[in-house]
Amino acid sequence: MFKVTPNPPDTDSPDTDPPTADSVSPYETLDPKKLHDAAERALNFYLNPAALMNNTPRKPSTIYMIAPDVDHETLLVQTCENMASASVMASNVAASLEGTHRSNVLALQQVIMLGELAVNRMLDNFVPPK
Repeated sequence: MFKVTPNPPDTDSPDTDPPTADSVSPYETLDPKKLHDAAERALNFYLNPAALMNNTPRKPSTIYMIAPDVDHETLLVQTCENMASASVMASNVAASLEGTHRSNVLALQQVIMLGELAVNRMLDNFVPPK
């Protein structure tokens, strides 16, 4: 079957011409070097974030800081008490759950308890410096 109307139809009016790349772009010319640099920056941002970071060392916040003069035994005791508290909290949460959520929290509680046992063993073997 023959198509009578051309695709797109021929028009004599200059106002209805399809837009060209030059008339659509807000830039007069596209510089290939600028395009390449922009593409490199985008790739580095998404695929290599370390390339954008400065080589200055990271300075951690001191808002929550353990005093440098605290001895090892005190740190171990505090860690043991924190882990015991976390174990009890996980156990309490597990008591209010059912099914797989309960199993997941109980597994987490067991991991916390194993860490607490390891810290307790370290405390048992700790020999204070003389």
